[in-house]
Amino acid sequence: MEAARVIALVAATITTGLSAGLFYAYACSVMPGLRTTEDRTFIDVMQRINVAILNGWFLVGFVGALVCTAVAVALHLPSDGHDVLPAAVAALVCYTAALAVTRKINVPLNDALAAAGEPGRILEPAAVRERFEARWVHWNIARALLCTAALGCLCWALVLHGNASG
Repeated sequence: MEAARVIALVAATITTGLSAGLFYAYACSVMPGLRTTEDRTFIDVMQRINVAILNGWFLVGFVGALVCTAVAVALHLPSDGHDVLPAAVAALVCYTAALAVTRKINVPLNDALAAAGEPGRILEPAAVRERFEARWVHWNIARALLCTAALGCLCWALVLHGNASG
């Protein structure tokens, strides 16, 4: 049982770190890099990224973080004296909140951007960008912070687990 607990915590930490890193990379490089591009270029690049990101590697981290963290929580319910459960639950809450932001805000914004059509044919690209960019960036930063908080909680859970085992 101890090996399964450790494996679940490590897997949750790694996959959550991948998601936190992804949202962080958007916040500190992708979106600032696109900030000065022409409207049609911005729309074109974001539409392409939103299609390209839907792949197995992305899903490993994005869905894996939720599954692995939930498994870690479940395995620590019979705590056997471990104080890991509160940190693991906090991580699950933070990551679930990041998923909720993604589902309720970022994905609908991505869908609206896709529905705008081929960038070269959009009549008012500045208006399309205006409805997307600032809100998407704001909520992506929220996702980055939530995932980073979840990662911190999982790191703390690993420390607590190590202290209880050692």
